[in-house]
Amino acid sequence: MRARMRVALLFLAAAVWVASAQTSNSSNQQQQQQQQRSIWDEPIRFTTKTKDSCTMVVSGAGDYTRLRVSCKGPSQGQTQGRSYYCDFQGKPNVCRAYNLNPRHYFTQVMWDMRKLSHACQGPKIYRPAMCKKYPEEAQMTFLASWPKTTTQKPSRPVQDPRKPVVPAPNKPVVPPQNKPVTTPKPVKPHQQPNKPQPGKGPTQPKKATPKPGKTTTRPTEQTDVKASRIANEYCWKSFHGVCTYFISWFQN
Repeated sequence: MRARMRVALLFLAAAVWVASAQTSNSSNQQQQQQQQRSIWDEPIRFTTKTKDSCTMVVSGAGDYTRLRVSCKGPSQGQTQGRSYYCDFQGKPNVCRAYNLNPRHYFTQVMWDMRKLSHACQGPKIYRPAMCKKYPEEAQMTFLASWPKTTTQKPSRPVQDPRKPVVPAPNKPVVPPQNKPVTTPKPVKPHQQPNKPQPGKGPTQPKKATPKPGKTTTRPTEQTDVKASRIANEYCWKSFHGVCTYFISWFQN
């Protein structure tokens, strides 16, 4: 009897433990479903830099979480605004902070998208600050977009279209013409003989008048004058003639 009682008690304890575990798991699942429904049922809305109205909708795709961003631009007069959307995918549930507040995870993604002119032309991977330290599988990675977006290249200044270059018409080639050879003119002499004028006889050349020559003194006369002057200075009057003779003789 005692053995049967023990087995029954163990069976009841196991049943109670299984029931409590199921109730706890069901409560956790209900909380997660409520959090997911709060995200999926109430999309996050925002406006881009160019006044495009966008909505963010989160859905599940197996083990992945998928995000779709749909936008529509403002209409300009009768023309409707542009429409586009893009999809992202990841495993944010790997991040512990995401499980505590999943809506704030996508709110941080929205803060980055609203700074763009085109919500689908941003980075290919969004790393919210609350899960930035986690690997790429915990981040939202770009999948596809419509219409297909391309990376914008820096706009270049518009240049004026150049006019087509029209080739100039070929001019006829004119052969070089030989210039006439000019004979040099005879050089006229500076002086030409006077031609006889009619009615007059030939003119005779004028005779050159001789110029008076300069008178030159003889050297003997100069020596005698010099000798007499020296004799007057250094000799007595009585020997004046003798001194003059000898001095002129020595000078000659």
